[in-house]
Amino acid sequence: MLEVAIIGGGLCGLALANSLHAQGQRTFGVFEARLRLGGRILSSVCASNGLTADLGPTWYWPETQPLVSHLVAKLGLTSFAQHNTGAVLRLNDPDKAPERTDEAIHSDARRLVGGMSALVDALANALPDSSLQLGHELTAVIDRGDHAELHFRCAGIEKTVQAKQVVLAVPPRVLEEHVEFSPPLPGELRAAMRSTYTWMSDQAKVVIAYPQAVWRDAGCSGNAFVTHEQAVIGEIYDACNANGGQSALGGFIALSPALRESFRDGMPILMDNQMTQVFGATLEQGEQHYHDWATERYTCSTLDRAPQAGYPQYGNPLLRKAQWGRKLHLAGAETATYAGGYMEGALEAAARVMRAMPEHVASSHVHSNQDSLARFRLWVSAQRESALQRYRLQLNQGLATQNKDQLTQRALLGSVEQIYSEALRELDALPFDVSAIAIERGRSDLTPVVLDPFDGFINTLIDEAVNFNRTSCAISNFPGEHKPDQEYVQTIRRDLVAAWRDFAFSANTVLVTKNACEGAING
Repeated sequence: MLEVAIIGGGLCGLALANSLHAQGQRTFGVFEARLRLGGRILSSVCASNGLTADLGPTWYWPETQPLVSHLVAKLGLTSFAQHNTGAVLRLNDPDKAPERTDEAIHSDARRLVGGMSALVDALANALPDSSLQLGHELTAVIDRGDHAELHFRCAGIEKTVQAKQVVLAVPPRVLEEHVEFSPPLPGELRAAMRSTYTWMSDQAKVVIAYPQAVWRDAGCSGNAFVTHEQAVIGEIYDACNANGGQSALGGFIALSPALRESFRDGMPILMDNQMTQVFGATLEQGEQHYHDWATERYTCSTLDRAPQAGYPQYGNPLLRKAQWGRKLHLAGAETATYAGGYMEGALEAAARVMRAMPEHVASSHVHSNQDSLARFRLWVSAQRESALQRYRLQLNQGLATQNKDQLTQRALLGSVEQIYSEALRELDALPFDVSAIAIERGRSDLTPVVLDPFDGFINTLIDEAVNFNRTSCAISNFPGEHKPDQEYVQTIRRDLVAAWRDFAFSANTVLVTKNACEGAING
């Protein structure tokens, strides 16, 4: 019997497996339905120039995604800045030439040498081969009291696996649609799973390799937007390698899943015509690498194929609550407390599940609690000083997207949840003398001391953000954000208070877990 069964070999599942492997205390297995690892991370090598083209996630932002940045550095991978030099093209009328504008697109975004698949390969290569099981489609999970029983379909053969704990690093909607749970999951949890959109699941992406980056020679960045009714590729970007020697353009398809299906045979010609319409006839007949995520059973649920209204909402606390006596955990990017859907969110979810699982082994190296608490206070003080800068970065990132609703609310929530997630990591890494810690009714007596440095943090940050908005020229174009009314501010405050409650509970869990694990070791 396995100690931990991880369902899903995407970034979240692989990151969690690496944490368990490094801990060296528990047996585990990663079960992936596809015949490859990576989930929505997918790269393809161009035959004409050797470029590794990303057909899933392409970028990460070091300033706002510290978990990805830390992992990239830890794995020794090499990154480079997304090319942004030159004009941005906007094609609003198919019968006219595109307009040239000077805009900042993909600010501070970075890519990986070898594509994002380099991240997947590095994580997978660090794991025992025996721990990775491909072609295992989960069909049912049964609570057997002291363990869970998992049923898989493998090349038409039924297979059963027992595990003390199960981590479902699979999009919630896909789980709810395709996996049977016995006993059934609570109704409110199933409703939360159904309502959580699977990030980018209904999208399609193309990368087209060319002999030369002629757009750069013409003074263009490669960034372009096509907004007319016949648009096939709505957003285009430079997909060259670090030095531009391997040339390519990437793009997000503007057509719905239904239209892509109806135009399936003609899509190569349509995409080729779109590129020449924007950048000129010199870009005819490039080498196309196209992937439609809406056709993937293990990514896109039936609900995901329906039109998505507005920006998806993530962070539902029901998705982060362990089930079946803490034997069953939901993970994956859609369950993250911040950066939902992104790679950062996948790593945040993996770290959260690692903290939540019983028998988490803390370091046995003990320093005085006063020293550790002092170090934590200094760390919190530094984060409070940089919180407004984080907010401004999140705000700029929001301004660079097509969705500009609730800019202040989303930027503030993203900033505080990012700080809280990092705080939990910092707290978990600190050594404590658990013999001096009392636990009463599930609460550590150190919890109030740990939370104290955050006193007034939310109100101060909201005030600073509102004052900044009033002086920002960019925000002045959005009256509701430039001078937010009291109702909007109160809504923001409620969101941040809810995030604070989640953090306070998680911080207490970290301290209680440290006590339990250290006590078990010493006992």
